[in-house]
Amino acid sequence: MYGPRLDRNLGVCPECGDHGPLTAPQRIAHLLDPGSVRELPAVADDHDPLAFHDTVPYAERLDRARRATGLAEAVVCVRGTVAGHPVVAAVMDFRFLGGSLGSAVGELITRAAETALQERTPLLLVTASGGARMQEGALSLMQMAKTSQALGLLDEAGVLTISLVTDPTYGGVAASFATLCDVVVAEPGARLGFAGPRVVEQTLRSPLPPGFQSAEFLLEHGLIDLVRPRAELRPTLGRLLAAGGRAGGPPPPGDGGLVRDPGLLPDMDPWTQVRRARDLRRPTTLDYARRVLRDFEELHGDRIGGDCPAIVGGVGRLRGRPVMLIGHQKGHDGAELNARNFGMASPHGYRKAARLMRLAAKLGLPVVTLVDTPGAHPGLEAERHGQAMAIAANLRLMASLPVPVLTLIIGEGGSGGALALGVADEVLICADAVYSVISPEGCASILWRDAADAPRAAAALRLHSRELLRLGVVDAVLPEPEGGMGADHAAAAQLVERALAERLGDLVRRPAERLVRERRARFRRFGSGPPPDARPADGDRSSLEHVPLRH
Repeated sequence: MYGPRLDRNLGVCPECGDHGPLTAPQRIAHLLDPGSVRELPAVADDHDPLAFHDTVPYAERLDRARRATGLAEAVVCVRGTVAGHPVVAAVMDFRFLGGSLGSAVGELITRAAETALQERTPLLLVTASGGARMQEGALSLMQMAKTSQALGLLDEAGVLTISLVTDPTYGGVAASFATLCDVVVAEPGARLGFAGPRVVEQTLRSPLPPGFQSAEFLLEHGLIDLVRPRAELRPTLGRLLAAGGRAGGPPPPGDGGLVRDPGLLPDMDPWTQVRRARDLRRPTTLDYARRVLRDFEELHGDRIGGDCPAIVGGVGRLRGRPVMLIGHQKGHDGAELNARNFGMASPHGYRKAARLMRLAAKLGLPVVTLVDTPGAHPGLEAERHGQAMAIAANLRLMASLPVPVLTLIIGEGGSGGALALGVADEVLICADAVYSVISPEGCASILWRDAADAPRAAAALRLHSRELLRLGVVDAVLPEPEGGMGADHAAAAQLVERALAERLGDLVRRPAERLVRERRARFRRFGSGPPPDARPADGDRSSLEHVPLRH
């Protein structure tokens, strides 16, 4: 291939898309804004603690690597900006002894983390390594703990960390700082793992699955957040860094056009409202993310082993304020509904949501959740992976998040699968949405022994917005445009944006201690006394009073 053409394409083959290796200086020039780069002091430690000698002395290997690369060590650390956002970056170079993690590399990365900590500036790590440096023995091993400890201090301080995984990243680097960052981005085809494929294959004595340890394989299994081609890396990093920056002043508080008096809401047939809540034309979480938020960047995976498509989440800016958006995702047609499991999340989805909530708490970002699910997935695999435990963990986590939490029920709010995203400072509901302990069909099947009694069950459950407001289950109702949210996505997005922004304008002014105290008090009140009005509302055609119960 014509060399200059390949260079212009950033080392990416225009025919097959293969991402060739780049040097640390090339990476820095590509990722950081021109003129912004200032190198941090280098560490060139010539000591040879083991007097190691294989085919040549270790000291000679170091000297050869320095002369061949022009670098002092296998990592270059700099200050700079990405899309105007300040960052401290540590960029590894595989040419230098395979990017191996030795004492000097560990020291440089730790110093970069300490600089980021001191300056409260996000840390970017670009990895390329074969693992720990054998020639330094156990001292090399200790660098894994040393660098991991440095990342932990950034977690405690609320400083954003981003890892960009390039090919290859293995061994001690993969098992320490490369995978401990808040967000893990990888180039297409980049390989990441603890043991190399040859070792794994020899251990298993069987061939590995296609794409094993590739970026795409890791994304599918929930172990990294994003896979981005090289040309998109700088804008992607810029959007992520914006979330870790300082927000401007809080937006003015307001009530966002919400209704808080149930007497002002029309009396609707509950079953009609259920059908409207399930209308496939209604905007989904991703529809709102693209229309309501600016620079939304979806994040993936629970970092344990799965990525559930029924729950989506990521960072973006709501009228200039960085927020973490998390919500159920259904779809608009049969193919998308099947791909998203009809919005019924698995344990991986709830654990992904929990990971993103913890990240929001670390960075001080408000959490906005959009609820639209028939309920949690009731399958064999879900139970095998601890569905009940995942939901319970979210309920406990959300109750103690030290940041504002705002929930909007945009469609169906079904059972514990909905509540797992609904423990909030304020719970809002769209006028045509519903919220219930069980679906009307499920209730009718259990109590009336006939799913055809679903309309009767819907009335008895009082799952429609007017009744939920009267009972205090939701704090306010968001009116919908003529024909419902599905009739005009642009109008729906404007209503949702205003409601979310204005209510967050009030919540972000409250100290963390007050948020947690009042959130816990809100849920403590349920069931501690009679609801505001326990009598059937006008239009309810049935109750559970005379339903026979099975003992």
